[in-house]
Amino acid sequence: MTSVLGVEGEERDDFSRAESRQIRQRSLRLLGSLVHPMRARLVLSIIVVIISTISQVAGPSIIAYGIDTGLPALLDQNWMPVALAGVAYLLAGVVGAVLIAWFTVLSARISQAILLDLRKRVFLHTQKLSLEFHESYTSGRIISRQTSDLDAIRELLDSGINQLVQGVLYMAFTAVALFLLDVQSGFILLASLVPLLILTRWFQLRSQRMFRRTRVASARLIVHFVETMTGIRAVKAFRKEKRNEVEFGGLVEDYRDANARVIKLFGIYDPGLVLIGNVAVAVVLLLGGFRVVDGGMEIGVLLAAVLYTRRFFDPMEDMAMFYNGYQSATAALEKISGVLEERPSVADPERPVDLWESTGAVTFDDVEFGYTADRPILPSFDLVIPAGQTIALVGSTGAGKSTLAKLISRFYDPTAGRVTLDGIDLRDLHPKDLRRAIVMVTQEAYLFSGTVADNIAIGKPEASRDEIIAAARAVGADEFIRGLPNGYETDVNKRGGRVSAGQRQLISFARAFLANPTVLILDEATASLDIPSERLVQDALQTLLADRTAVIIAHRLSTVSIADRVLVMEQGRIVEDGTPEELIGGTGRFAQLHASWRESLV
Repeated sequence: MTSVLGVEGEERDDFSRAESRQIRQRSLRLLGSLVHPMRARLVLSIIVVIISTISQVAGPSIIAYGIDTGLPALLDQNWMPVALAGVAYLLAGVVGAVLIAWFTVLSARISQAILLDLRKRVFLHTQKLSLEFHESYTSGRIISRQTSDLDAIRELLDSGINQLVQGVLYMAFTAVALFLLDVQSGFILLASLVPLLILTRWFQLRSQRMFRRTRVASARLIVHFVETMTGIRAVKAFRKEKRNEVEFGGLVEDYRDANARVIKLFGIYDPGLVLIGNVAVAVVLLLGGFRVVDGGMEIGVLLAAVLYTRRFFDPMEDMAMFYNGYQSATAALEKISGVLEERPSVADPERPVDLWESTGAVTFDDVEFGYTADRPILPSFDLVIPAGQTIALVGSTGAGKSTLAKLISRFYDPTAGRVTLDGIDLRDLHPKDLRRAIVMVTQEAYLFSGTVADNIAIGKPEASRDEIIAAARAVGADEFIRGLPNGYETDVNKRGGRVSAGQRQLISFARAFLANPTVLILDEATASLDIPSERLVQDALQTLLADRTAVIIAHRLSTVSIADRVLVMEQGRIVEDGTPEELIGGTGRFAQLHASWRESLV
């Protein structure tokens, strides 16, 4: 079953301490798995950035040498120390610049490799998850994981990590250089770290909570937008624009308020950093000036000490901005890791059984199932569908018809009992054999981006053009396809390539015919069609259902007439079972439904 932390918990910002620890450990595991293949590149990058940072930090010390040693020697007509200082300073600058450029390229390649790996993982894993996950995890939230969350991580990897690594190393080497140059100035810098750490810790504690709120607010904004655009027909039909305007306005306000709080936080933190840095520089300059007057310190050393103290605080603002991106990326990584931690509720068998040839006999053996433990849909259900038989499932909404179809397709597994194909439990059947043997066609008749031929070939990717055309001709789709602007090469998502609901259904039938399954399930396949379109599809059904086991779920009784056997379901049980003629001639539930349907046609 879908975990609470993986789905519901990701949109909350009030985690308990135990939950936060669990989420953090989960995120670190994901990060470790992403970084592990990059070990060699990471080591090289670290070596490069260390050498480049040393080259940059050496500048003030070289200046101190040039002033304190080079200038007195120059007065004695000895220009060698000044020249040496100048060449050393230039060389350090060139080496630092070249290595920083190299480090930038290396880090960019590492970050892009990590992002590519992560993006593929999210897509492949989400696609692999069971239908249960997708029915509980909204499409807007999935899109948010693949877009805004991955973008937050990308921004951190592209620039934030570089700022952090260079900033930390620069500050550390600067502090070491200052201590080696002048111990007293080093202790002044060390003393300034106390208020710096207090301010940074204060910022960290508050920003962590605030940045998570911005991510949650952003995700809710995206979810609302995606759901509105996806359901735009319902929005228009029920005049929901005004209500959406109010709801979306509220979400925008929440997002703005969350960001405003973050900005206020930076409004305190950034000036605080500047103040601490300026005070430290002033103290070093003041005390150093007295020591220069007393002869206890050289002027070049004082200048270098001031430069080091000033430079020590330079990366702090960049690191504060890194923390901005870090918090956003951390929150994003938590959500992505939550999705990647999900496990399919319908798992592939450890020791799959091959089914090379299937007859199509389906059996429900004492099956129990419910989407939740406290609400059974099928209580102790038994059913035998002989090979080659076409059965129609009829009943009121919620009777369990679609649930039955999902169990046959193994979108879900029964809570108890078993569903078998040719005597083999579907949970033991090899996935490739299961998908080859059983195909479901739904009322949506979804068409993917691409040509009509591409959409038909989904049923058999290696099919030739002749096979595709033969499948379309078999279900009566060839004529209208040839009438499209580019025939089979018409892009179904471009202007001029639009097809009607009935035509979409015929394409989906051609797809199923080409796949040639042993068991075919039609879940409300004609529910959205008008009468002319339904008649067109009915002719295709005769061809499609021939010589195979078929399960038809239909509210329209006209579709039921082609079945060999009708099952009337109520509350997860079969209350009537017989041929259409037998049940129509009786006095049961199906006879009443048929009479009502006939009256509606008068």
